[in-house]
Amino acid sequence: MNTNKNNRIVVIGNGMVGYKFCEKLIAKQKNGQQFTLTVFGEEPRVAYDRVHLSAYFAGKTAEDLTLAPENWYAENGIQLYLSDPAVDIDRERKEVRSHHGLVVPYDYLILATGSGAFVPPVAGVEKDGVFVYRTIEDLDLIQSYARKARKGAVLGGGLLGLEAAKALLDLGIEETHVVEFATRLMPRQIDDAGSGILQRQLESLGLTIHLSKSTQEITGEDTITGMQFADGSKLDVDMLVISAGIRPRDELAKSAGIDTHPRGGIIVDNFLQTSDPSIFAIGECAVAHHMIYGLVAPGYEMAEVVALQLMGESKEFKPFDMSTKLKLIGTDVASFGNPFAEGADCRTIVYENKAKGVYKRVNISADGRELLGGILVGDAEQYNMLLQTCKNKTILPPNPEDLILGSRGGDDTGAATSVGGIMSLPDDALICSCEAITKATLCHEISQNGHTTIDALKKATKACTGCGGCTPMVKDIIQGVMKQQGIYVRNILCEHFDYTRQELLDLVKINGLKTYGTVLDQFGHGDGCEVCKPAVASILASLWNENILEKGRATIQDSNDRFLANIQKGGTYSVVPRIPGGEITPDKLIVIGQVAKKYGLYTKITGGQRIDLFGAHVSDLPNIWEELIAAGFESGHAYGKSLRTVKSCVGSTWCRYGVQDSVSFAIEVEDRYKGVRSPHKIKSGVSGCIRECAEAQSKDFGIIATEKGWNLYVGGNGGSKPQHAQLLASDVDKETCIRYIDRFLMFYIKTADPLTRTATWLNKLEGGMTYLKAVVLDDVLGIADDLEKEMQLLVDTFKCEWTEVVENPELRKRFTHFVNVPEKKDPTVQFDALRDQKRAKEWA
Repeated sequence: MNTNKNNRIVVIGNGMVGYKFCEKLIAKQKNGQQFTLTVFGEEPRVAYDRVHLSAYFAGKTAEDLTLAPENWYAENGIQLYLSDPAVDIDRERKEVRSHHGLVVPYDYLILATGSGAFVPPVAGVEKDGVFVYRTIEDLDLIQSYARKARKGAVLGGGLLGLEAAKALLDLGIEETHVVEFATRLMPRQIDDAGSGILQRQLESLGLTIHLSKSTQEITGEDTITGMQFADGSKLDVDMLVISAGIRPRDELAKSAGIDTHPRGGIIVDNFLQTSDPSIFAIGECAVAHHMIYGLVAPGYEMAEVVALQLMGESKEFKPFDMSTKLKLIGTDVASFGNPFAEGADCRTIVYENKAKGVYKRVNISADGRELLGGILVGDAEQYNMLLQTCKNKTILPPNPEDLILGSRGGDDTGAATSVGGIMSLPDDALICSCEAITKATLCHEISQNGHTTIDALKKATKACTGCGGCTPMVKDIIQGVMKQQGIYVRNILCEHFDYTRQELLDLVKINGLKTYGTVLDQFGHGDGCEVCKPAVASILASLWNENILEKGRATIQDSNDRFLANIQKGGTYSVVPRIPGGEITPDKLIVIGQVAKKYGLYTKITGGQRIDLFGAHVSDLPNIWEELIAAGFESGHAYGKSLRTVKSCVGSTWCRYGVQDSVSFAIEVEDRYKGVRSPHKIKSGVSGCIRECAEAQSKDFGIIATEKGWNLYVGGNGGSKPQHAQLLASDVDKETCIRYIDRFLMFYIKTADPLTRTATWLNKLEGGMTYLKAVVLDDVLGIADDLEKEMQLLVDTFKCEWTEVVENPELRKRFTHFVNVPEKKDPTVQFDALRDQKRAKEWA
C-alpha cells in the first residue's frame, strides 16, 4: 500500500458510510501523514442519518438528522462538492469527472455510492402520486402530496415498506394498505408465525395487509387511481409509495469497466478492493462475501477496513452478523443469528401470545448448550443479551426457555438482561456493532478514564451514536464496572437533580415541599427538563395528593395529565370514566351513550372492562365530564401514572365455578386505590377462582380466590413485556389482603425509579421476592405501620380531578383551543357511526 505523504483520495458518495470513512481516516492519520481528501455528494445536503429517516415525519428536521455540519468538512481539510455527482471515472489517468465538469485526480478512489430504491418493472410507475422512500427530498414530496390523498398504499412489506407505511399513518392518510409479493411480512427476518403476530398488530393500528400480491399495473391516466394485480383483483388508491427493496448504485463502476455482479453491486475482495487495485467499494454498493450488506454496522466496518488499508495496516472484512432490532410502528421486531435454523442439529423453543401480540423463538443446538439464533416480535427487550449469548457461544442455562420467559421463581436468576449477565461476557464481546466497540474498550474508558455516563462514552468511543440499539447494554456495563470498583451507583434523576427518585422523595417529604419551584430551588439547579418535571410531579402527588393542576403544578405534568385525558391522533382526546370492577348499571350505560352521541364520540370497550370515548375536543372536555359526573361517574385516571383498572370476573354471584365474590372485592379495591399516583401505571385484577378469568397473574397486583380466602400476587405485567406475577401471600382474608396491598404499593411508590413498572422494579430489587416478603409480610424494616398510614392518607384525601375542574372556573378556563376563541371547533371534521367513527372526513 502506498503511504506517501500526499495521497490524493477521492470519495464518491456522501451518505452515512462515505461520511464514516472520512471520519475514520482523519482520526487515524499519523504525524506527518497528509491526505488530500475530496468528496462528491449527489444530494444537496451533507450526510444525514438514514437509519432514523422516519423521524422526519415525527418533527425531526434535516439539521437534527445531520451527522456533521458542513463546516466540519472544511475544518478537517475535506473538499466537499454537494449536488455534484461524479459521472465518469478515467482509470488510466486516475481522474474523476463530476456533473458540473470538475476533474479531480486521485491516488485512491473510494466508491460509497450506496443504493437506490428498487422500482419493479410495473406499467404505470411514472404516474403522478407514485413515490420512492429513500431521501429527505422523497419525504418532502410524499408529505406534500399526502395533504390531498385519502387512500394510500405501500408496495413492499419488508423493513423499508413498513417504515413507509408508518410514514403514511403519521401523515394522516385515512386508508393505508401494504402490498407484499411474498406470503408473509418481513420474509427475510421472521417466520410465518412471527409474521402473523406482526400482521395482527399492524391491522389493529388501521393498516390493511395484502399478501401474495403481484402488482401488474398502476392504473390511471396521468395520476394514479389504483393498482391492478395478477390475480385479477384491484385496489383503489390515490397515492403509492414503492419500497420494495434496494438496488446497488454500481452504474459508475460498470461504465468504468470495474467488475460488477450479474445481480448488481461492485465485486470486492476481503480487503474491499475492486478489480482495480486503486479503487475500493464500501457500503451498500459493494458485494462482499457474495452478498450486499444493507445495514449501517457492516458499512461502518467497511469504512474502518479501508481506512486502515490506506494507513498501511491490514485488516480483512469478515462475514458480518446481520442481526437487527427495529421498532416498526410501535412494535419491536428483532432477529439474530440463524433465525430459521431447523433440522436434526437444532431444537426450537417458541413462546406465542396472540392476545398480547408477542412471539418469541429461539433455536438451540441439539445438545442444548448453544444458542443458534432466534426471532422476537412484540417484545425484544432481551435482544441484546440473546445476541451476545449467540455470538459468543455462551453455555446456556439448564432450562434454555428461561432465555425468553425469564425466571418463574422467586428470584431474578433467569433475567437475561441483568447487569451480572452483561459483566460475564468475554472482553472481546462486540457491544456496539456500528462502531465496533468491545466490552473491554468500554470497561477501560469507564474504569481508567472516568467516563461514567452515556454522553461521556459517546464522546470517547462513539458507542451508542449509530443505531442506538446498544445503549441499554452500555448503561449496564457502566453500572457493572462501578460496582466492581466498589463505587455506589446512584441513579440520579437528571442533570438538574443530583439525587435518586427515592432520595428526592424523602427530602420533599421531610421538608414539606409542595411545588416544583420550591423543590428545584432547594435541591436542584438550572431550569429543569422533561425528565425531572414529571418525576417531581409524581413525587408531589404521591406524597400530598393535591390537585395536580393547582399551585403551578400543571406545567410540569405530562401532556395527558395536563388535560386529564389522553391525547389521540388528530389532536382530539379520549375520555374514560371509572367503572370499578367493570360493574355498571343500565342507567349509567344509557348516559354514556347519550354523551357519546351528543359530542360525536367514538366508543369502545377496553381490555380493562371500561368504555373509552374518543374524539373529544379539548373545549368540550369539562362539559362531557359535567354530564358524566352528574350520572355518578368519576375520572378513570386513564391518563395518569396511577391505578388504571381492577378487572374482575363475575365470581360466585353468577359463575358456577366461583368460590368468592370477586366483583365486590374488585370494586372495593378499585375504590380504595383510585387516584393514587405512582412511578408508573398500575393495573390489577380479581379472579373468583383458579380458572383465572380476570387474568390476575398478569397484573401489577392480582388477587385470586381460594376456598380459604385470597391469594395475593404481585409484580406481574401484561402488554408487550409479559411477566407472571409472583405469589406474595396465600389464603388470607380480605382485610389482611388489603393491608398487604397497602404496604406493597407504598413500598413500590417510595423506592422505584421513574417510569418503572412493578415487574421491572421487583426484578431489580435486591433480594427479589424473598426480600419483598420480609418487608411486607414480616415487617423486618419496621415500616409497615408507616406504609399503611401513608396509604390511608392518600385514600382519605382522594378527590375526583374531573369534578374539581368542573366546579372551579379558573381551572375550567384552561380547557380551550384558543384563549380568544373559547368555543371554536374545526367545522370540517365529523365522526361517522360504528367503525367509521374514528375516520375524520372533509365535508363536500
